Amino acid sequence: MRVTISVHAKIDNVQHATFKVIEESSGTGELLHDGIVLGQVRYSITRYQGMLVGSGMPIPGLHRLEGSTDYEVADVSLIGRPLTLRLEDGRALGVTLAARDGRLLSEGHGPGGCSCC
Repeated sequence: MRVTISVHAKIDNVQHATFKVIEESSGTGELLHDGIVLGQVRYSITRYQGMLVGSGMPIPGLHRLEGSTDYEVADVSLIGRPLTLRLEDGRALGVTLAARDGRLLSEGHGPGGCSCC
C-alpha cells in the first residue's frame, strides 16, 4: 500500500513523498501506560516509512504506524495518550490508542520516538 503526500522542503520547492510499508507484524504482547501493564493484547500492526519519490531515499522522521489490538478500552482517558506496545519479540513501540475499539496510531520520529520533540 502506498500513500502519496507532498513534503515542502523549501518554500518554492515541493518534493513528493510516498509511504512504503516496511513491516507488518502480529502476535501477542502487552500494552503499557507509564510503565504499568494495562493488559495482554493480541495486536496487528503495519509500519510505514516516508520515502522521496524518484530517489527512493527514506525521509528521516517521517514514519507512521497503524494497527489494532483486542484491548477493551474501559478508561476513555487513555485514548490519545502515549502508550507502549511491547511486541512478542520484545521490542517496545510508542503508540496511541485512536479509538475505543483498540485501533492504534503513531506518527513522527520512528517507532522509538526521538529526543528532539
